Amino acid sequence: MMLIAGMIALALGTYAFRWSGPALRDRIRFPARTIQLLEVGAVVLLAALVAVTALPTASGHFGFALPAGVLVAALLAWRKRPILLVILAAAATTALLRLLGLP
Repeated sequence: MMLIAGMIALALGTYAFRWSGPALRDRIRFPARTIQLLEVGAVVLLAALVAVTALPTASGHFGFALPAGVLVAALLAWRKRPILLVILAAAATTALLRLLGLP
């Protein structure tokens, strides 16, 4: 019963967060400096996520295939290609390098 109550609470909280953005859009104004810091913070968090995901260190095995796939994805994203193409190209690059026997 406690698990169901937790699931319901998280679902309601998620719904409230998603609803609050459009509901409060016209009521709250942030200074330009705050908006700039939030944008930079988002980029830093995404870069950290990519670094943590692309460079596995827990297994002690650092291969070339995974960072190469991330590099392909970064290059395609920088060139503003569709997200589906970015994901498929990164996965294909990683899979091909592993198939060829590169770590």
